[in-house]
Amino acid sequence: MKGARRNWREYNEKLVRRGEILLDLDFLRSWNNELEEMNKGKVGRPYEYPMSYLRFLSMIYYLFQLPYRQLEGFTRALSSYGRVRPIDHSTIHERLMKLDLGINAEMDGDLIIAVDASGIKVTNRGEWIREQWKKRRGYVKIHFAVDITTKNIVSFEVTDESVGDNRKFKELVEHAGEWGKVRRVLADGAYDTRDDFDCLEEKGIEPGIKVRKDSSPRARGSPARQKAVLEFKELGYAGWKAKKGYGQRWISETVFSGFKGMFGEFARAKAFGNMIKEIGLKVFVFNTMMRV
Repeated sequence: MKGARRNWREYNEKLVRRGEILLDLDFLRSWNNELEEMNKGKVGRPYEYPMSYLRFLSMIYYLFQLPYRQLEGFTRALSSYGRVRPIDHSTIHERLMKLDLGINAEMDGDLIIAVDASGIKVTNRGEWIREQWKKRRGYVKIHFAVDITTKNIVSFEVTDESVGDNRKFKELVEHAGEWGKVRRVLADGAYDTRDDFDCLEEKGIEPGIKVRKDSSPRARGSPARQKAVLEFKELGYAGWKAKKGYGQRWISETVFSGFKGMFGEFARAKAFGNMIKEIGLKVFVFNTMMRV
């Protein structure tokens, strides 16, 4: 059955509004008041830049991929508005790497989440340079839990490329639960493990994990997985897919595609700790843009 026809006027308006969010200059009006509030009771050197200003710069940095020195020039141009003070590039780097904005997810009742993972390049070196200098490609892996209703990323983990997709399953589910009651988890066969089924059973969450076709109906230490295998065999794939709403798992793949389309397929930071912070800031920006 074909899905509902997209309302193109509404869709176009959402894309336009994302541009409004990106260039929201409200921090210009609230600059002094925000700094006054931030510095109440602060010991030591006072804050010089409002959090809303740094949030704005993080969007410019990651969406337009400006190098830090060009971003310094951008702040100089903004200084012509009066209240805004330019920031040197080293301070911008330091502040953005320390910025913790959360993930800015938007929830609507209980959650059904789709869990998946994807690789992302460590640097944006060109393929010619990789071939010429015999540099390893290098990846990190980002793991997302996505709310299928809002298409917001509700939890994430970053690992090196050697870590299997299912290794961060428990953490993703637990952190997603901070946003609301997780009712069901959708995941592909990479998450078909006894540990993952046991994790969901312990938390009272319905599994929507696709089991292997040749799975044994024996418990083998996990009654939770045995139950899932028996259900899958009884309903058949089509029946099981309809019951679990497994077709909605594709939303996680759509989010990965949109995420990489928005920020590129590489991490700009060099140190692994900074890569985690970078992905976190990008998740904040992505969810912010998806709120309209």
